[in-house]
Amino acid sequence: MTTLARKLGTVDYFTLAWGTMVGVGWLVVMQDWLLRGGVLGGVLGFAIGGALLLPIAYVYGRLVAMMPDAAGEIAYTAAVFPTPVSFATGWMMTLAYFIVCPWEAVAIGRIAAYIFPALNSLEIYRIGAHPVYLPRLVVGLSLTGFLTWLNYRGIRLSATFQNWTAFGTLALFIVFVSFGITRGSAQNLPPLFTHAGWSSVLLVIQIVPYFMTGFESVSKAAEEADSNFKGKGFFPAIVAALVVGILFYVIAIAAVGYAAPWSQLTNREFMTAVAFEHAVGSRWIVSVILAAALLSLFKVFNGNLVAASRLLFAMGRRGLITQAVGRVHPSNQTPSVAVLCIGAATAVGMFLGDSILIPITEVGSLASAMGWLAACAAYFSMQNTPGERLVAVLGVAVSLAMVAMKVVPGIPGHFSGYEWLALAVWVVMGAGLGWHGLLRRNM
Repeated sequence: MTTLARKLGTVDYFTLAWGTMVGVGWLVVMQDWLLRGGVLGGVLGFAIGGALLLPIAYVYGRLVAMMPDAAGEIAYTAAVFPTPVSFATGWMMTLAYFIVCPWEAVAIGRIAAYIFPALNSLEIYRIGAHPVYLPRLVVGLSLTGFLTWLNYRGIRLSATFQNWTAFGTLALFIVFVSFGITRGSAQNLPPLFTHAGWSSVLLVIQIVPYFMTGFESVSKAAEEADSNFKGKGFFPAIVAALVVGILFYVIAIAAVGYAAPWSQLTNREFMTAVAFEHAVGSRWIVSVILAAALLSLFKVFNGNLVAASRLLFAMGRRGLITQAVGRVHPSNQTPSVAVLCIGAATAVGMFLGDSILIPITEVGSLASAMGWLAACAAYFSMQNTPGERLVAVLGVAVSLAMVAMKVVPGIPGHFSGYEWLALAVWVVMGAGLGWHGLLRRNM
């Protein structure tokens, strides 16, 4: 039987984890972060929220070494819980990764239109107050097609692309932040908080799971490790990606607040670029920022496509959904059918346009937290030592808190009708596919 190609090493796993986690939110929705928390509220929100994820990262580091399976959370929960729990966990984590793909496909159109304003023409329809432009749609669909083809052809091609775009993003980020902060001022920082008390920090912590989802994507590619790769290498790749991700977001928020009077720029598109242009007084830095954003968008789109397709593939291979998606390409050694399914679904999601950006952030946060909760609960059940169980309990507690912040009415930032609708659609789809898979297994 054809298996997935084994061609990944430590660097590949780091860039997959970090690249899947850090996208273009720091450019596209920076105003949302700052309006939620202010500069200090945003910094504390990402720092605290990221630090709270360390026990979860530890659990994943241990689990992926114990069970290097593309199924990830599906395999972990299947070892100790009934099949419905395993399926539900895998389906929610698939949502967490997949939902990023149309987000990035839409974002590429917005960034391209910022560079080439002519792309904001030929409006074909509107969803609410958000127009959908044909040229921007074509740009997003083209990128979706390219990344689908890349992942269809082979994991080594995908990993090389991921490495170049990840390290390119980091290099350009260092360049524009270094120049920008030399021209900024601490007088630009106020207001440090936008809401009373800890509400500012809490509002930011609520979205951290979405923007930090990805460090655990390593587990989805665990079967594709090079034959010389040792299992203990998964853990440092996961932790390093999480730490670098926290630092990236904290520095980005602080740098934007320091570079320009941010409270006057929240109605400007891509306020990160506007703030640095204000500080430096030249357009060249905008070009550097947009180049970094494009590279970052490519890598996060690619990384989430890898993770989502592996989970879908694993569910098919286990018979949880139609087994057709569990096929491996005989020569490319990729989960080709699953890759094509994620690519096609991304293309369909793109037609919702800009209206999907903020709701997707909220739903993705809940899906990630639910997956982390199940993985930590499974690890607790597998372990007997007090220390390991304590870490698992901490992971469960953090995950439960993040779920509660999205679903409990009265907590600032809880789900609105649109988020509940998006979640309901995904649950109904999962129930249908799961029922079909159950019938096939019982035949």
